[in-house]
Order: sequence, then structure tokens, then C-alpha cells
Amino acid sequence: MTSNGTPAIRTAGLRKSFGETKAVDGIDLEIPPGVVYGVLGPNGAGKSTLIRMLATLLRPDGGSASIFGHDVVGEADRVRRRISVTGQAASVDDALTGTENLILMGRLQGYGRQRARERAAELIAAFDLGHAADRLVSTYSGGMRRRLDIAASMTVTPDLLFLDEPTAGLDPRSRNQVWDIVRALVESGTTILLTTQYLEEADELAGRIAVVDHGRIIAEGPSSELKASVGSATLHVRLRDPGQRPRAGELLTRELGVPVRLAADPARLSAGAGDGARVIQALGALSGESIETVEFAVRQPSLDEVFLTLTGRKAEDAPVREESRA
Repeated sequence: MTSNGTPAIRTAGLRKSFGETKAVDGIDLEIPPGVVYGVLGPNGAGKSTLIRMLATLLRPDGGSASIFGHDVVGEADRVRRRISVTGQAASVDDALTGTENLILMGRLQGYGRQRARERAAELIAAFDLGHAADRLVSTYSGGMRRRLDIAASMTVTPDLLFLDEPTAGLDPRSRNQVWDIVRALVESGTTILLTTQYLEEADELAGRIAVVDHGRIIAEGPSSELKASVGSATLHVRLRDPGQRPRAGELLTRELGVPVRLAADPARLSAGAGDGARVIQALGALSGESIETVEFAVRQPSLDEVFLTLTGRKAEDAPVREESRA
């Protein structure tokens, strides 16, 4: 929070419905400035509706929300002066060049011609688009378009940036480039609310994460706490001889005191590994029976496992439609 204790975002009982669908169903948040806060959930969980309400683009049906202490309904103009939004679809114009898009955004933000050109050049350099600055955006790759879109949202550096599914559809290299941009923005002091259905993205970027399902927050906290909430680490073993898996399973069950899970790969099996000493003992038991392992590892639960445990389905599942009907 700021020195006066005002959070960047505060909501209480925030609600929005489309017909009979409750897109946001009583969300409470308190997010301090200067962080990346992740909102994780499948398509249709309410993430985009939440952002549209916080960004004053959609009026809540109930509850309250404020940005740096300013109510999103009663003080919408003051909120808009402190925020910027990058949605799922790029907002740049295909018929203009990269530079022309940024100059246009600068002019719309109130810059004079010279300052708009200067700011466009600064952003082109900062977002590594110099090689394509004078090309039509219609020739850009998906990753380049997304970088230009985020650059456009930074024409006037916001106190709070909403990033709604910023890497949807991007290849791994482009996704990593966007992640680097996000980290740099936070280091410069911008607060970021990131919505994503990519578990790895939330894990990489967000200090705290809210897991949303059917418009409600069903879990919230640092990634490490969310992972710990679904259980301890897991021992993963791959055997040299798949024919020895039944006996290996018996030994691991006996030594670890927990059920063993069999993978689709006939040479692999896994089991809970809460006690490091028992893991060492279990591996020793395998060796003592001449059961050779070619690979073993102890891994913490993933955010994918967190989501599956909390909701009963994987994060990429899409159960409902939301604001597309607005």
C-alpha cells in the first residue's frame, strides 16, 4: 500500500450478472500498489468482467470497488486518469505502422505533435520494435502485435495497468518477451492486475494469486501457499525395467505409507513424499531389491494440481460464457 495505507484496488461484494449467469458473484479484493496480482481461472470464470468493472467500462450490479481510493462508479474520471487497459484482442490499427499507431495514441492522450513523436520513439525502443517501426502492423507477428499493444497502453505511464490474457495465443518465445515487459513495468512502479488461464504465467509473474471459479474467489495467496494447500511434494520414479513396476509399487507403498499412482508410461510411478528421510529410505529399498531407477525427482505440487483439486477440472476448460453477451 501507499504511505497513507490506500490499496491500489479494493473491492467488497462486487457482483455482475448477464441474464441468469453470475459472471462475478461477490468478489472481495485488497491489492497493494507496486505488485503483479494474478487472477487465475478458465475462460468464462469472470476474469474479464472483473477487469471491465474495475476499469469503469462496465457498471457493477452490486458491491463496491475503488482504485487508489476512488470509487469506480462515482469517481470514474479520476479512476481513468490512473489506469490503462490491455485487453485480450489487440487494439492497434493494422492499416498504420507501429510508429503511426503510437503517435496516434499520444495525440489522443493530449500530446502535441512533437511530444507524441518523441514518446512513440521512446516506446518503440523500449519494446524492441525498432526493426518494424515503419512497417504496417498487418505484417507483424502475434508477439510483435502484443508488444505494440502494451506499448500503446503505456503512452502515458499508468499507476495501474490491467492485463487481460496478455499472452493468449502467443508462442513460447513471444510469451517470454511479454513476461520480461511485465517485470520491467512493475520495477518502474506500475501496479499490474493480470488475468490469465496459463498456470505457468501466474506462477512466474504474480506475487499473489486469486483463483476464480464461476465468478467467485475460491482460493487466494502466494503461489507457494496455494501449492502447499493441496498437499506435500511428490516422488516421481522411472524404472529401467517396466516389468518391475508392480514390485516397485509395493515397496514404495510400504516405505512411504501412502498409495502409489501409476502413470500411463509403464515404467513410471509416483507417490506422496512428505518426509525426506522416508524418500531416501524408499529409494534404498528399491536398490536393495535390485530395482534400477533411471530417473527420480521430488517435485512440489503445480498450480495445475491446485486448480484441479479446487475445481475438479483443468484450468483450460471453459464452463460458461460471460461478458461477451453484454
